[in-house]
Amino acid sequence: MGLYGRMRTSASGMAAQANRLGTVADNIANSSTTGYKRASTEFTSLILESGGSEYVSGGVETRIRHAIGEQGAFKFTTSVTDLAVKGNGFFVVSGNEADQTFLTRAGSFVEDGDGNLVNAAGYKLMGYSLAAGNPNVVSNGTAGLSVVNLGTLALQANPSTEGELFVNLPSDATVTAAADLPSANAATSTYSGKTSLIAYDSLGDQVTIDVFAAKTGPSTWEITAYDRAAAAPGATFPYSSGPLVTTTLTFDASGQLASGSPTSISLTIPNGGAFTLDMSQSSQLATGYTVLGASVNGNAASEVQRFEFSDDGYLYAVFENGTRVPTYRIPLANVPSPDNLTPLAGNVYALGVDSGDLQVDFPRSGGLGSVVSSALEQSTVDLASELTAMIESERNYTANSKVFQTGAELMDVLVNLKR
Repeated sequence: MGLYGRMRTSASGMAAQANRLGTVADNIANSSTTGYKRASTEFTSLILESGGSEYVSGGVETRIRHAIGEQGAFKFTTSVTDLAVKGNGFFVVSGNEADQTFLTRAGSFVEDGDGNLVNAAGYKLMGYSLAAGNPNVVSNGTAGLSVVNLGTLALQANPSTEGELFVNLPSDATVTAAADLPSANAATSTYSGKTSLIAYDSLGDQVTIDVFAAKTGPSTWEITAYDRAAAAPGATFPYSSGPLVTTTLTFDASGQLASGSPTSISLTIPNGGAFTLDMSQSSQLATGYTVLGASVNGNAASEVQRFEFSDDGYLYAVFENGTRVPTYRIPLANVPSPDNLTPLAGNVYALGVDSGDLQVDFPRSGGLGSVVSSALEQSTVDLASELTAMIESERNYTANSKVFQTGAELMDVLVNLKR
């Protein structure tokens, strides 16, 4: 029995070294695979209880581990849809079956014939569509995610929904009489400041909004907005239709908006939808009327010129007129123990028994890393280390085979003993 035990022990040693050679072979084969995480074979001893006069040989067991949480180096490219994760987290991708999602660090995404972003293994990138506004993120699941599709963004007209107008209103301006305020829409209407903004209606046509400011008291200003199309050629007042909105802003002793004052104006864009103009950073100081900042979202009908990714996961469509429109936001997913994820074909991972539950959030939030565009995460395989491990495994396999051979020869001697 002792000889059989020794042969079994050496056989387990050969099997263990064969497993190690298997992981070395996989690592070397995938040394150029984007996002590949090296595998390793860990050994544990199997000790059997021995008596006082006889040693009972045990064996060796192996466990395959993948360094999934290890950060790989970046290789920078010229494609904006090549994505890498800097720090913790994985891209969420879908397979061919509905509702089948996996995790990956392989971000070599390109647009397929249907406009979907697909990586080299055929897995589609998942993200939250921003068509209906900011998404509701499910922290412990992938509900609400859809395949990122660039084909639907070929030609779009986005109506304006919000904007910003930050101005300084001169504190020494003359108070305007009620009959001469812009809201009166009279030929005698006067004002201390005027700013015109370009907005877009539902069809992408430009709409010019004239915003007037007139002082009504020591710390109060009337803000009135008109549709430029209702103005007479070469003149301002009166407009052929009344104001779109009139609001009174109130300032405190320091020249900033008072706590009870409105901070924005809301109106409806002609032939468009609801529009909110933020004026929260406006002031009343002893200087002239000054525009500190002005912007309006939306764009006229134009084709997408290019796409851009931000490091916090936003995918922007940049139109020919220079407008940047956020279309998707790419989340990242993570688990408490990434190294215990289950590797699958195609360089993707599924949740494992010991990996922990899925956690989904946006990049740069909740301990997750950031998204790097025009970059690919390289394989974490070090060829020098793998070749060294291959030589070690070869020598150890040979040594175990010698032990097995010696045991076999001793068994021959035992079987051939004669009386």
